[in-house]
Amino acid sequence: MNSAQLAAHLRVARYGDFVLTDAIRPAMHLPVVPRQGYRREQFVDATSQTRIPFLVASVSREKLFDVFLDLLSPLGEVVDVILETSHDDSGDKHRDLPREGIDQPVLASYFCEFEDLLLNDGCTGVAVLSTTAPMEVQFDEHKLLIVYAEDLQPFEEVLRQAGVRFDPKLRLLTEGEHLHHSEPHYRDEFEQLCCRVGVAVEGEVVRW
Repeated sequence: MNSAQLAAHLRVARYGDFVLTDAIRPAMHLPVVPRQGYRREQFVDATSQTRIPFLVASVSREKLFDVFLDLLSPLGEVVDVILETSHDDSGDKHRDLPREGIDQPVLASYFCEFEDLLLNDGCTGVAVLSTTAPMEVQFDEHKLLIVYAEDLQPFEEVLRQAGVRFDPKLRLLTEGEHLHHSEPHYRDEFEQLCCRVGVAVEGEVVRW
C-alpha cells in the first residue's frame, strides 16, 4: 500500500446506500463493509453476573445525528453526561469527563452547536445517562449508537421510525481493523464543548 492508495481509500465514504462520517474508515482490505442496522446484545458484569440488555446501531451519516438526539428522549428531562476524548492519548485509551444533572433540552442544544465535532471527529464521543433509571445512550468515537436499558423497546421504536432495521448478523466496523481520523481544530472544539456543558475535571466513571 502506498500513500496514494491510502489517500484514495480514505476519501471513500459511501458503501452502497450507507455513508460514513469523516471520523472512521475500515482498513484497506475492508475486513468489515459498513452498512446500516442494529443488533441486540447482553452485557454481563464479571463480578455480579448481572445481565444488562443493550443494542448497538450503525446509522448512515445523513440521519445519524438526528437519530442520536431522538434516542435521548426516553432518558428523561434531567440527565448526566460524559464527554469522552482520546485527543491526547494513544491506542484505545480515552478520558471520561462527567457532568451531573443537566436539562436534556439544554444539552441537546449544545450538541447541535457542535454537530460537526460529534459526527466527524474520531477522537470524540459522548454518553448520556438517565438520572431516574439505569439507561444510557452512547455516541462513541466510532460513530456507533449504543443503548443500555432494561427495556429497549422505546429506543428500538426510534430506530425503526428512522428506517434502521434489526439485523442480528450485523457486523460493526469495530469488529475489524479500522482507522480513526481527527483534525487539530477538533481538540479545541472539544474543549469548547466541555466549557459549554460545564465539564471541568476528569472523573472516573463506573460502567455497567
